[in-house]
Amino acid sequence: MDYFVSFLAESWHVFRQAAPFLIFGFFIAGMLKALVPADLLARHFGGRGFLSVLKGALLGAPLPLCSCGVLPAAMGLRRQGAGAGATTAFMIATPETGVDSLAVTYALIDPLMTALRPLSAVLTAVVAGILTNLLPERYVPAVKASPVPCASGCCGGGCSTQSQSGLIGARTAPLSIRLREGLGHAFGEMLADVGLWVIIGVLAAGAISAFAPPTLFTELPGGEFSSMLVMLVIGVPMYVCASSSTPIAASLLLKGLSPGAALVFLLTGPATNATTVTVMARTFGKALTGVYVASIALCALFFGYLTNRLYVALGFDIHAVLGTTSEALPSWVELASALLLLGLIARALLQARHEHAALECETAQR
Repeated sequence: MDYFVSFLAESWHVFRQAAPFLIFGFFIAGMLKALVPADLLARHFGGRGFLSVLKGALLGAPLPLCSCGVLPAAMGLRRQGAGAGATTAFMIATPETGVDSLAVTYALIDPLMTALRPLSAVLTAVVAGILTNLLPERYVPAVKASPVPCASGCCGGGCSTQSQSGLIGARTAPLSIRLREGLGHAFGEMLADVGLWVIIGVLAAGAISAFAPPTLFTELPGGEFSSMLVMLVIGVPMYVCASSSTPIAASLLLKGLSPGAALVFLLTGPATNATTVTVMARTFGKALTGVYVASIALCALFFGYLTNRLYVALGFDIHAVLGTTSEALPSWVELASALLLLGLIARALLQARHEHAALECETAQR
């Protein structure tokens, strides 16, 4: 019973710390959807040059889509003339980072990791995009117009089916309507997609904090490189969104995990999973999928190594400052935010379930 109480207490502590920043992140995500013309993405992704790849990485980085939810958007970009390299960069940068996950990284880890995470994601996306552009055309098939299949466990609210009209369509509605729709999307469909996974991530973080020994990673044979390999093996096949991966990484850091190994998990977990790789191989071809996975794995290890060297060179002890950012917030703000976020997640999941049932009913009637 003491272990169970400790598990619940640790999970609630993590959730309270993350809640204000998650709400802020989703709010910014809604503003981005409302104010940034989504057809801007399609207009700048054409060609096989370096600039289109860089644009794909930079414009995809702030968008809070999971690795499954980004596939329909990427297919839409490809069908509208986006280059294979730019599309690959978009598919990597988008799930690896986003305004919501960066806010939680700042709250639960530290400002340096908050800066290194998107920088590593964008550079990884650029490397993968350039390598994709080097592939012969015969290895990069045209994308068919069929919808992306949704596999169980893809996203919390089903598979994110953000259509091309939702992400890439023209914006002609008045600003007030766009703001309302943007916030409605952020705290509705998007929160339904990742909300359940955030809860799972928090519970996993609580379990690690309560049950894992304090020297879990400090006594691992092989030092920092072996811990990075362990995180790579765990992160590549695992489905975890960018927001839910952060509390898990923070808890592992408290058990002695190096900053570089934590970054490996933060980069590979959100960007790859068994479902995404399977769908990509069928949709974009095996060669592009191979470049996608290999680029993420190798770049994650490389940037993980550089991250460890940077922390040592700067004299930063991540374990000493871990999570201290959130302590600047009053406890009542954390508590109110946690309760509000729980309510919003429950509302979004119930709404998504109702819409799914209505869609099934409509399909059966047809």
